[in-house]
Amino acid sequence: MRPKFSGVFAALTTPFHNHAIALDKFKDNLSRYNETELAGYVVLGSTGEAVLLRDEEAEAMVKEAKATAAPTKKIIVGTARESTQATIDITNRMAELGADAALVKPPYYYKSQLTQDVLRRHFLSVADKVRIPIIIYNIPQNTGIAITPALLIELSHHPHIAGVKDSSGVLSNLTEALPRAAADFSFLIGAGNVFLPGLIMGASGGVLAAASAVPALWTKLYALFQAGRLDEARKLQLDLVPLNRLLTQTLGIPAIKYSLDLLGFYGGPPRPPLLPLEEQGKAEVKRELERLGLL
Repeated sequence: MRPKFSGVFAALTTPFHNHAIALDKFKDNLSRYNETELAGYVVLGSTGEAVLLRDEEAEAMVKEAKATAAPTKKIIVGTARESTQATIDITNRMAELGADAALVKPPYYYKSQLTQDVLRRHFLSVADKVRIPIIIYNIPQNTGIAITPALLIELSHHPHIAGVKDSSGVLSNLTEALPRAAADFSFLIGAGNVFLPGLIMGASGGVLAAASAVPALWTKLYALFQAGRLDEARKLQLDLVPLNRLLTQTLGIPAIKYSLDLLGFYGGPPRPPLLPLEEQGKAEVKRELERLGLL
């Protein structure tokens, strides 16, 4: 049986210092995350600026994650590449380094030729030849490629395709796919603004960028849902929406990193071409963290 992915997974940032990866800062951050109720971590996802890293840097991040993460925390690693074979190769390399699962977004450069049938062949070929389960990553706002519910349903029955992280924010993807997907298929919400609605409609958990900044609030929201305390969960979800929007939609990765700096983690600068947060953005982030009682 495939592993089930449930609970809150933090999409981790990649710390930089003087343009190089700061593995010591990454280790320090992970040590703090280990004390939370997070189910695990996503390394080398969108929040981790994975597209800006060299392969040797990516491997170093995964080695450190495996060495530092608590044994109870699952490690999901972003491994997508533009070619099918390169995706297989890097996924199996990350499996050797200890990844529990791979997060695989669709190739997207040759958009006009990337039909749902081509994507189906791609994901099935990857799943056939990798050594760890894969989680499909649907993030059309970044890739320009949407994975349809019909394709998800078909892919959910492959024994090595364990789930999906859907960051589209389109809840109909869940409501259309989940009733016909394999029973042990994990549907993870990737858009924090609809985390609770997704849970109510059957999602098993979420992979959330904002959980790297305020993990305790997102795990509390999940715990409230699990306990059936929906009025309290609804209030917390609504309280988190403004911060989540600021960090993931309006200001992005520089704001997530700045919030980490304010909250005692290491955020540091993003990697160029991304730019550090300007003063107005810093003030907005600080105001939201203060409103939530975190500063």
